[in-house]
Amino acid sequence: EDKEEDLVVRAPIVTVMGHVDHGKTSLLDYIRKENVIAGESGGITQHIGAYGVTLDNGQKIAFLDTPGHEAFTAMRARGAQVTDIAIIVVAADDDIMPQTKEAISHAQAAGVPIIFAINKIDKPNANVEKIKERLASMNLLVEDWGGKIQSHDISAKVGTGVKELLEKVLLEAEILDLKANPNKAAQGTVVEAFLDKGKGYVSTILVQQGTLKIGDYMLAGKHHGKIKAMHDERGHTVLEAGPSTPVSVLGLDGAATAGDKFNVFEDEKEAKQIASKRSQLMREQSVRTQRHITLDEIGRRIALGQFKELNVILKGDVDGSVEALSDSFSKLSTEEVQINIIHKGVGAITETDVMLASASDAIIIGFNVRPAGNARQLADKEEIDIRYYSIIYAAIDDLKDAMEGMLAPEMKEEILGTAEIREIFKISKVGSIAGCMVMDGKIMRTSKIR
Repeated sequence: EDKEEDLVVRAPIVTVMGHVDHGKTSLLDYIRKENVIAGESGGITQHIGAYGVTLDNGQKIAFLDTPGHEAFTAMRARGAQVTDIAIIVVAADDDIMPQTKEAISHAQAAGVPIIFAINKIDKPNANVEKIKERLASMNLLVEDWGGKIQSHDISAKVGTGVKELLEKVLLEAEILDLKANPNKAAQGTVVEAFLDKGKGYVSTILVQQGTLKIGDYMLAGKHHGKIKAMHDERGHTVLEAGPSTPVSVLGLDGAATAGDKFNVFEDEKEAKQIASKRSQLMREQSVRTQRHITLDEIGRRIALGQFKELNVILKGDVDGSVEALSDSFSKLSTEEVQINIIHKGVGAITETDVMLASASDAIIIGFNVRPAGNARQLADKEEIDIRYYSIIYAAIDDLKDAMEGMLAPEMKEEILGTAEIREIFKISKVGSIAGCMVMDGKIMRTSKIR
């Protein structure tokens, strides 16, 4: 436990939530744009899911930008645990929408204070009082109506009231008395992680305690590694990151799950041991959940009628790409379609894979690998869909499309005939001409050959 004298005031961590068209992104964009230091070119170099903002008076706020629509599921339920204050954006020309209600429930469940940003007040049909009345009917009284919840009228598009809204955030933070000890090994949370083809695994993390330095040995979920580089949201190199600082780090050996806690260890051996124990536990849990799905559960899912499952077998040439694809696919699961990776491995697609796909009604995805031996013929016989990719994003996009039921038809080659090359003639202006004897089938003038 930290001693009182070791604690220093830290910046508040704010999540902006709201219904899809109510201006959440416009508000974040405006805040980011205003925060570009004069004379500095370029904005955010990559979307890292979190960034720090420094106000005119030198005070800082860290914003979490959890992704759009699907974020009201697991990540937001987890993400709200990272958050100190939630700004909930409501459009003044609309109503309190279901997503807004969900955002309010999430914040309340996590015990996070809410500040309402009533947006689009520049619209002719804006009715701020109607929104406050609706909030009051949900037992949410804003300060103007004699309650305790802060709210501010803004226009994110032109920037009206945004500065005052941020001042209210700082006021709320002052009441919360947020403190952390910067002089110890860093701890915090993973905001998002992805595989960058040039750099490897990039993890956006939020330091909550202590100070993270380049060269520290970090463990996040079942992944570990030595931090090789740290960057802020503008792509600048950061040497150390204190409490409430979001940074993207390079050096972990895999893509951690959003919401995973990270810790820094003195020695590599300890981190590796914990990582391998965690991997083992996760494997055991996944086997358990796959084997023991009860009849009640299956009945419940079928009764709901909306539940569909997509079973996937994943084979790749290297462990890294298999893991990255597996992580990405898992993140694609929605409430309607659940993606189950029933088997993943390194190496060619084998007959065993095809039989497993047949038994579990799965599709096979091969990343830089092909079927070995008789696996191809068996797949044709069993009518198993095998898809080949060499680009991770192509595989992810196809799977996304398949989930939306709009996958493009696959091109199949059909052999019309075979010919044997008997003689090759070289002609200077034309190149090589092959003299062939047709062995079976037929060859047309427009046929393609290989």
